[in-house]
Amino acid sequence: MEEHVVTAKARYIRMAPRKVRVVADTIRSKRVDEATAILTFTPRRAVGPVKKVLDSALDAAKRAGNFDLDNLVVREIFVDQGPTLKRGRPRARGMMTRILKKTSHITVVLGEAE
Repeated sequence: MEEHVVTAKARYIRMAPRKVRVVADTIRSKRVDEATAILTFTPRRAVGPVKKVLDSALDAAKRAGNFDLDNLVVREIFVDQGPTLKRGRPRARGMMTRILKKTSHITVVLGEAE
């Protein structure tokens, strides 16, 4: 039996994955309206991209037309690490310290509650 879900992704978000995962963990397996309320009042910078992806998945469910929007649940949400940007900072004696700027890929999967 094929599962009835809708997916949204945001890739190459300029934020470390471990910081985004903290926010993602708070809304996993919550209803969409509850997840949106939690994100609205969470004081973290990572809330912006996660909320954007959640809204995108919700819009995809509306466009599909065969979902009960009051019964939607965040089935899965996960954050993978994207490519790392390597930068440098000048240091003493002509040396350089490496600065790693990490990126994230956020995936949200919505489905109807059982």
